[in-house]
Amino acid sequence: MRSVQRVFSLIAGATLASLMGLSAIAAETESSIARGGRLYDKYFGENKTAKPAADHPSYIKDGKYGKENSWRCKECHGWDYKGKDGAYAKGGHFTGIKGINGAAGKDPAAIAAVLRDKSHGYTEAQLTAKDAEDLANFVSKGQGTLAKYLDAANKSTGNVGKGEAYYNTMCAGCHGLDGKKVKDGPAIGSVADNGAEMMHKVLNGQPGEAMPAMRAIDHQISADIAAYLTKLPK
Repeated sequence: MRSVQRVFSLIAGATLASLMGLSAIAAETESSIARGGRLYDKYFGENKTAKPAADHPSYIKDGKYGKENSWRCKECHGWDYKGKDGAYAKGGHFTGIKGINGAAGKDPAAIAAVLRDKSHGYTEAQLTAKDAEDLANFVSKGQGTLAKYLDAANKSTGNVGKGEAYYNTMCAGCHGLDGKKVKDGPAIGSVADNGAEMMHKVLNGQPGEAMPAMRAIDHQISADIAAYLTKLPK
């Protein structure tokens, strides 16, 4: 009888260890995805490499946001990841370049290889192998379903009241209750109407900063925060 109990004990222990291992792997994946989201936002801000001094070779001629900005993935593919078929279908950010949503679920290794191809041209001095891996993980596994949290005007459909409570307890310590305590950028309220951008930054954090990434918790919380940000002073 004791031998049977010992067998079951060993099996239970092995199962628990296995589950803990899977949990660690999942957590590490979420960490990689979040970092990839920050690299998508501004890779040279996240990995502290030199800012590009010339336009990206695939950027449109005489584009409004050239040089270093043209190398930011979001500048061509958009905060909503839809490129020419999304919010960047017109206006100063229009490039005519497609989004990355078609790459969702694809093999991250294949995506990492695309980052080195002629169209993208990121060198290892710009993106290390680890950088490329994290960015590819984001493209493959981190896009999610932003449409679930955004309306037709690209604003968050989250709950403003809940978002206020979340913001005041989790965000205001660094950003200020008015959203104007920002180290590098405009007051949050002045850009909050871009719901996709707000969701992206709340989920993944700010490149090169100690801002927490909320990707691993219920994304509805991020949507609620993004909704409240529109109520902050401009």
